[in-house]
Amino acid sequence: MKRKIINIDESKCDGCGLCIPNCHEGALQIIDGKARLVSDLFCDGLGACLGHCPQNAITLEEREAEPYDEKKVMERIANQGRNTILAHIEHLRDHGETELVKQAAEYIRENNIDMSEKGDGKKAETVFAMEHQNAEAHASNGGSCSGGCPGSAAIDFSEIVAEEKQEKVPEKTEHHETQKPEFRSALTHWPVQMHLINPSANYYQNADVVLAADCVAYAMGDFHHHFLKGKSLAIACPKLDSNLEVYTEKITQLINDSKINTLTVVIMEVPCCSGLMQIVNAAFKKATRKIPVKQAVISSRGELLKEEWML
Repeated sequence: MKRKIINIDESKCDGCGLCIPNCHEGALQIIDGKARLVSDLFCDGLGACLGHCPQNAITLEEREAEPYDEKKVMERIANQGRNTILAHIEHLRDHGETELVKQAAEYIRENNIDMSEKGDGKKAETVFAMEHQNAEAHASNGGSCSGGCPGSAAIDFSEIVAEEKQEKVPEKTEHHETQKPEFRSALTHWPVQMHLINPSANYYQNADVVLAADCVAYAMGDFHHHFLKGKSLAIACPKLDSNLEVYTEKITQLINDSKINTLTVVIMEVPCCSGLMQIVNAAFKKATRKIPVKQAVISSRGELLKEEWML
């Protein structure tokens, strides 16, 4: 089958091994001084190892590969103990892989694996039941992750935003005739930085997406209302960010797999910002779908200089 899976550039890899502990599925090993993908079966294609390679030798690609097998992964990591298993489960949750979490739960129950902290087995079922009970909520609403960075956990704010829209603002107060509504963020999800986002997250599916340069929201006070309202966000800096090839791959995934409706690229007027549009153009050459793309240019004083459909 054709699916997303990691690719290791051996010419860049120096065998440092920093990617190994961040692959809880055990898909990577250092062999002959290089990081190797030991089996397609163990690679879930979610890219937890990408941000831990100082040489930027690991990328995601779509190719023919054996289907990921959660049972095989559990067989591989079961003897590594409770913390490794929970780190693996947190990793799946952070990427919204609820079905795989359920498969892990079934494996633990079927094999009577001790998930208690003390290792006495008495609380195993209770402990894992609590973990599994929150799996779907964690995958959709985010939360702290014991096996990774809490800041990269996927969080969908859509329900909160919907509730805030229903709130009524009092027309009059004791001290003022009218009370202006409190400004509210239009951000619907987290994370937003391109290296951290998961293009497969539910809030990108069939969405209108804004890809903004990092400085835009600081310069333009009306950014949330003018660009972000009702859209999903990703941010990047084409000048200071590294491993920009990953951005091209993720934009391609957003177009092909998440089937986003439109893409609005918002950049500053400075020359280095034009690199963001170059990344988008590179992604469009690789994409099999075509979608409308709008470019907006903001001045250093936050003025909208140009806004037009490009593709």
